[in-house]
Amino acid sequence: MSTWVLLRGLTREARHWGEFPAALAGGVEADAIVALDLPGCGARHAERSPADVPAIAEAARQTLFERGVPPPYRLIGLSLGGMVVVAWATAHPDDVLGAVLVNTSLRGFGAWHERLRPRHHLPLLAALIGGDAAALERTILRITSRHAHPDAASLLERWVGWRRERPVSRANAWRQLRAAARYRCATRPPVPLLVLASTQDELVDPECSRRMATAWHTAIAWHPTAGHDLPLDDPRWVVNEIATWLARAPSHDA
Repeated sequence: MSTWVLLRGLTREARHWGEFPAALAGGVEADAIVALDLPGCGARHAERSPADVPAIAEAARQTLFERGVPPPYRLIGLSLGGMVVVAWATAHPDDVLGAVLVNTSLRGFGAWHERLRPRHHLPLLAALIGGDAAALERTILRITSRHAHPDAASLLERWVGWRRERPVSRANAWRQLRAAARYRCATRPPVPLLVLASTQDELVDPECSRRMATAWHTAIAWHPTAGHDLPLDDPRWVVNEIATWLARAPSHDA
């Protein structure tokens, strides 16, 4: 078995995984499941975020070492977290038994307007600059989710509370955004990979995932209705796809 490591996206924190860690624990074998905060977010919101994705990956890896959590790991990354996973698995493949990339994009697999759809530039700019926490979180939910959530009011209340409790600085948000925009990895990481993508992703064009999976000859699964935050919209589907992937041939790749 191994430790599953979960990494979120731009300006989000470990708590935004919601019910997904519990769903994952019920669907796969694991020594532990660890949701990490990236520098500048969550419990680490007072830290300076590195300005490039490989440095963010090194910081995440060092956090596990400091906690006494040794490899091997299985990594799951959403959006910017997926880029961090790619950088980690590229630099330290011996750490990684497998990696799952959820609705992520890298330079070379999508144009700028596909990696971040232009109609969301202004709302995201407002989120980066700062403002009313409730309005910002409503905007993020609208952009990243395509499913109706029966507990949407309480979900937003939690998100607003977290933003106020652990605010991400404007400078850290810009550094993360710049790091994500610049990150490129033309060579497939030498570990088993699974790509998960949402056809209804309003934030990132799902063609970015398709091109990456095609170029890297790796498994890909498509959710027909979920939005960018696939683990929020349908956590059990994500777990089922991961479990199916793990049950395949030893390479775990298509």
